[in-house]
This record gives sequence, C-alpha cells and structure tokens, in this order.
Amino acid sequence: MVTPAGPPAPSAPPVFAAVDLGASSGRVITGRVAPGPPGPGALTLHEAHRFPNRPVRVGGTLHWDVLALYRGVLDGLRAAGPVASVGIDSWAVDYGLLDADGALLGNPVHYRDARTDGAAEEVARVLPPAELYAATGLQHLPFNTVYQLTAARHSAQLAAAVHLLLIPDLLAYWLTGERGTELTNASTTQLIDPRTRDWSRTVTAALGIDPALFPPLRLPGDHGGELLPDVRAEAGLAADGPPVPLTVVGSHDTASAVAAVPADGDSFAYIATGTWSLAGVELDAPVVTEEGRRANFTNELGVDGTVRYLRNIMGLWLLQECLRAWETEGHPHDLDTLLREAARTPPLRSVVDAGDPAFLAPGGMPERLAAACRRTGQPEPRTPAEHTRCVLDSLALAHRRAVTDAQRLTGRHVDTVHVVGGGARNELLCQLTADACGLPVVAGPAEAAALGNVLVQARAAGTLHGPLPSLRTTLRTTLPLRHHTPTRDRHSWAAAARRLG
Repeated sequence: MVTPAGPPAPSAPPVFAAVDLGASSGRVITGRVAPGPPGPGALTLHEAHRFPNRPVRVGGTLHWDVLALYRGVLDGLRAAGPVASVGIDSWAVDYGLLDADGALLGNPVHYRDARTDGAAEEVARVLPPAELYAATGLQHLPFNTVYQLTAARHSAQLAAAVHLLLIPDLLAYWLTGERGTELTNASTTQLIDPRTRDWSRTVTAALGIDPALFPPLRLPGDHGGELLPDVRAEAGLAADGPPVPLTVVGSHDTASAVAAVPADGDSFAYIATGTWSLAGVELDAPVVTEEGRRANFTNELGVDGTVRYLRNIMGLWLLQECLRAWETEGHPHDLDTLLREAARTPPLRSVVDAGDPAFLAPGGMPERLAAACRRTGQPEPRTPAEHTRCVLDSLALAHRRAVTDAQRLTGRHVDTVHVVGGGARNELLCQLTADACGLPVVAGPAEAAALGNVLVQARAAGTLHGPLPSLRTTLRTTLPLRHHTPTRDRHSWAAAARRLG
C-alpha cells in the first residue's frame, strides 16, 4: 500500500541583506517577509553584524576608512549566511576616484573636512546661487559634491581619475565588478537636474566637470550585477551555490528611509532623524522656485520617481558631539538618564538655530551651544541636562519651521508628521516635535533605511508587489508604531521661534 504524499513543505521566505552605512557605524541587516494570508505578512529584520565607522585624519585631511567599511560589509555578509540579494545604502555626497585600472585613488574625503571652505564662493563667481538652484533645485550645503569637486579641481587624484563613484556605488563595484551611479544618491551631488533626472549640462559645462567621470545612472530596483567569486569566498558563500545578485536600492539612506515611512495617503510630512534631521514632504514633481531657494529647501529624488522636498537640519549630531566632549573630559553620561533629566528641565529656556553651519564641524559642541545662546541674549546652558534640553527644544523648533515652510512652498497640506530613523526612539524629541508642530507624530520605524532597502529588494525579487503605497501598507499593518499627541501650548513655541528671528 502506498501512502499518499502530504503537501509539500513550505519553503522558507527569502532573506535579503541590507548594507546600511551611517556616519558612526555600519550594519548588515537581514530582512524577510513572512508569509501570511491573504498576502505578505510581517517584514522582520535581524542585525547580522554591526561595525564601527571611524574617520581618520591624515596630513590634516579627514578621510573615511573605506577599506575598513568594506571589511565590515564582507564580515556582515558572512554573518548573514545565504541571502537572495544584497542592497547598499549610505550617507550622501562623498565619493571615491578610480584610475584607468579601476584602482581607488586614495581614501575618500569626509564631508566634514575643511577642504570645501571657500568653494561655494568660488562656484558662485561662475554660477550665481540662483542659477545653480534653478539648474539643480538643490539646497545649499557647503559640502555638496559640486563644492568638493571644485575644491579638488587642481589635485593630482582628480587629474588621474577616470571614474567617480559615490560611496555605496564604490562598495557595489568592489562586490560585483560593475560600475553604476544610483539616481537618488546622485541627486544629492548638486549636479543632477531633478526635472530631466539626468546630469545637468548647465552645471558640468560651467564648472568644467567632465560628465564622463560618472558611470551610467541606475534606478532603485535595477539589477546591479552579481557577487564576484572572491567576494563569495570572503563572505563564506559556496562557490557552487546560486548567484547572489546586488539589487540597486535607494542608495542614499534618506531615500530608503522615506520609502519606509508607514504613511496612509499623501497628507504627511516626514522627519528622517539621526545624525541629521531631514524634514519635508514627498512630491510627484520638483518645486524649483526662488522662494524655495531662499528657504533652503532641496529637491532630492526618491524611490519610484518621487521627489523628496526637504530641508537638512543639523540633527542629533549636536547631542552626539556634546556626549563625545563630556566623555573626552572624563565625564561620560548615560543617554537615557540624561533624557530623563532633560524632561524635567524647564522647557524653551534656551534655543539655537539647529541649521546654523557653525555647528557643522566636530569638537567643543557644549561651548559652541552656550556661545550661540549668549549671542542671542538667552541663558547659557550650564549642566548636561540643560544642554540636552537646549538641543532637543532647538531640533523641535527646526522641525516645526521645516514642516510649516514645506506646506507653504508646495501647497501640500500636512495632517500627520512621521518621525523615522534613530531619532524615532527618542520619545522626548518626538513629543516635543508634536508640541512644536501642533500635529500628531507617528514615531517609527527606527530602522527605516534598512527597511526601505529591504522593501525594494523584496519587490525586485517578486516577494512583494505594487507601488510605494502598497509597500507602506505592509509596514503600517505589521510594525509597532508610537503615537504622540500635541499639547495645546502653541504660544510658547511661537515665542521661542521669534527669539531666533
């Protein structure tokens, strides 16, 4: 007698590896979409490996230790085990130069390095700020790639360079041997026209930048090659196993983070907050106006043809630098304890402009915050709790201004603010943002960049389907989110804003 065979055992859902590189650390995070009727179930993440990102100053120049980052990626892929694909996202604007043999010409320079001092004024003599903005729609930031290339224009490295690869594209090249330039990250260089979604001939011609430096543009979801045999060996993957593709994702980490905003509809603002706060709205087309330029809003490109209309704000860098300064002085502070003490500190006593370039460089942050308060006639923060409250109140004010300005400049109504990224874990910051904006805040996911990275990979593999709103539905219905209701005290926030002019 033959026993009938039972139903086939369900196959395990595919695993996607998100390489997510931040300013202080990198992670390789695996994600999978668990099956669940009637469609995909929860999207779950697991941190396979975390590694430090420690910039190195050599000869007076601050560099990224890109080979250490690459080693961290390989170690992370080994820890992740067999995966269906790999995607890479990182910070923006920085790049590596390759020679004719494909070899890296020196370690990439850190965007916080002082080499771009004066570069914006040099560019402005050729392309006045209004003309540069009209061509690119990009916010003025002193470290944008266009200024880095201007600062490097007489260097031997640039003279010898045949290819320029942004940081995630450089790592992708080492993994696959294939060169490409992912569009969302390219849009941060101030060399892309957001209307044509191609390199701006106006800018490259005026500044003498050869567009041939840039490999072909690629879009999130494109096939980006397959892991090379030596990479597979380093990552502990069997030589005779199935090919492992690299899927192009929103390689600017903010593009991936905004893709993972669990919004319902389009009446929302987002704040992707961590080292930086990037606050704005999502649009279908760029808004390139002189009013937007004066308000310092940027038109960066996003997943599925979207535009990230946002303002860059200094973010939790201000607090991170304070913590680093106190630790250097021999007085380390536990962040959770500090946040509890800050919550008990009188609110809005002292605030600063969180977008002030004076806070860009590392070092001496507590003193710089105190000096900014002194210049505006406010009490100087003296204790760590007062410094922390000053930073968080100031960030909430900057979020308020960005959300208000985004609505005014675009005509887009906002009824909810989504806070994603590492700052979503900071309950005090999220509540202060709700209070300052006078709008409900939905906090989470904290690992937004990795989630957006995985979402694009999963859709490219056929595990998920549909446009961006469908992907967000998966997040909204399965992720734990926190809700913050604003208080009714709008007067105090308006008064604090007036102190900053």
